Order: sequence, then structure tokens, then C-alpha cells
Amino acid sequence: MSSLAVTATSYSSAPSVLVCAALLDAESWPSWTSYYEVQWELPVGVERPARVDDLRTIRSRLGRVCCRERIVELVPDQRFNYEQTAGLFASHRRAVDLARAPHGGTNITWSATYRHTLPFLGTLRRRRLQILVHDLASYASSIVSRNCY
Repeated sequence: MSSLAVTATSYSSAPSVLVCAALLDAESWPSWTSYYEVQWELPVGVERPARVDDLRTIRSRLGRVCCRERIVELVPDQRFNYEQTAGLFASHRRAVDLARAPHGGTNITWSATYRHTLPFLGTLRRRRLQILVHDLASYASSIVSRNCY
């Protein structure tokens, strides 16, 4: 097994505040990803924005738990860095960086580092990450279109 670093980029017409909000809105993920359910693991009755050390559980369309992830860094509207704490690929870390585009909107860079991976999975992981970043950008742009920001 070897390590792998993957990066994918996309552009959204939405400002970074909206892109970040979509990224942190677990309830919206099923509408723009292939995941069935994404839930933040917060104590009962606690409603607050996501913060460092918060955990989330992601389930597939088949209802199985795919993974648990923990936020390791959060810079509002700029950076969301997380690591997988349990699941099939528990040795990976991902980051989403948001930067203002020169003519408005947001440039999104989603990167992942896998400490242990099989070489033939590289192409699949690159493709999956490109789909995720494209879908996030499209979803955030659709919010702008619907709400005329």
C-alpha cells in the first residue's frame, strides 16, 4: 500500500459564505451528493454552527454507515479541513479551500490525502473528488440563481 494525494477544483458563482454554508449544511448533502444522509453528532437539543472536533456520520444510499468524520480546522468562508475517524478509508484527511474569484464568485479546491491506499484506486478517488467539488459548486450556484443574491 502507498499514499496518495488528490486535488480537484471548480468554480461557483456563489460567494464563499454560501459555498461554506452548503458545505456545512449536512441536511443539504443528499440533494447534491450521492450520500443518503449526513448528520452532525451533537448532543440532544444543541443547535449551533459546526466547529472544530465536531463529528458527522455519513450513510450511503443503501443505509449503511460509510464513515465518521471529524472537523480538524474551520476558518469560516475560507477553509474546512476534516479527517475520517472510522470507516473503510479511516486513514484519510480532506480539505476544502474557498477563495474569492477575480470576477466574483468562489474558486473551490477540494483536496484529499490518503495515508494507505491501493494504487489502482487513485483514478477512482480523483474522479470521485472532482464530482464532489463540481456538485458543491453547482449546488451553491443554484442557490444564487434561485435567490438572486
